[in-house]
Amino acid sequence: MPNEPDLSHLINAVPGFVWSADANGEVNFINQRWCDYTGMSQEQARGQGWTASLHPDDAGGLQQYWVALMQAGTPGEYEARLRRYDGAFRWFLIRAVPQRDDTGAVVCWYGENTDIEDRKQAEEALDKVRSEMAHLARVASLGALTASIAHEVNQPLAGIVTNASTCLRMLGATPPNVDGAMETARRTIRDGNRAADVIKRLRALFARQSVMTEAVDVNEAAHEVITLLLGELRRNGVTLQVQFAKGLPAVMGNRVQLQQVILNLIINAIEAMRKAAGTARQLLVTTVLDGQHGVHLAVRDNGSGFDRQAMERMFETFYTTKESGMGIGLSISRSIIERHNGELWATLNDGQGATFHCAIPLPTASSEATADGVIKGVNG
Repeated sequence: MPNEPDLSHLINAVPGFVWSADANGEVNFINQRWCDYTGMSQEQARGQGWTASLHPDDAGGLQQYWVALMQAGTPGEYEARLRRYDGAFRWFLIRAVPQRDDTGAVVCWYGENTDIEDRKQAEEALDKVRSEMAHLARVASLGALTASIAHEVNQPLAGIVTNASTCLRMLGATPPNVDGAMETARRTIRDGNRAADVIKRLRALFARQSVMTEAVDVNEAAHEVITLLLGELRRNGVTLQVQFAKGLPAVMGNRVQLQQVILNLIINAIEAMRKAAGTARQLLVTTVLDGQHGVHLAVRDNGSGFDRQAMERMFETFYTTKESGMGIGLSISRSIIERHNGELWATLNDGQGATFHCAIPLPTASSEATADGVIKGVNG
């Protein structure tokens, strides 16, 4: 067994910040490496003094988590920024484990803080690349949507022109047909709003937007995407069936990203059916509440299907079987779903074609806390 001076040297040699606290969470020891980093003395750090090194935006969340951890008496970890002696902040992973006596009561806590600044910067860079690729995938889908967009916008615009002409004729009559003119004016406003709604949906889908987590009605999100694609479906002779489960609970996620996944799956299905000649093209979009997976959306086509050996490769970045494909649509889609803690997979139909499945888990209290950017706790 090392003696106390040797143990002190050993703890100070650890490439991290080592500390201990009593059962009430008051810090009673912190190693020299922590003091060298923060510029604070061990006396200043004792008790709650160490909290002065926390970033103001992280202090409240960490304090709440620390209190909850002591009440639960379980190990945990939290990411927070600590101020260096020169005023710069770096990200650290703060871990804590309880020490118990023979009766099982917590008598003290031991902790270690690991510098993860480089990892956080790498994650931010990766998120930026993912965001750019996701935007690229959405823009790549714009070509397939062109005819649908023209159709959806042209209908209300034609109605506006017709109604405006009718309104002028009614006002120019002798005597003027005021009631009829007012009705055509109302129809003009209605068609104008329809055109504005189409543009609004397109701007939301293809604009670069910050990732925001909210309650998403998957049925409603899918319906909006399908509305944009009606012209594309008609142009390709696709018969669409929709079977949405009633009373489907909302999931926590980013609406635009989830709509991008649905958009990619439907466009891929249209292209797969385009390659399969001699068969009436039928597309089925369904949603159900799955007790195992949460909210389950499926896109089923009767197209050309895929090679079983390519089942996993189809989700790899830049892998494509299309002559003009970029190979990022399915990869980005799976990345989006996995970041929503869900699953995206494909199966071959018993007959012709394939079905792509997308499952998003229902929100829990812990997932909502994580979505708010607060804590990550672990047991064991």
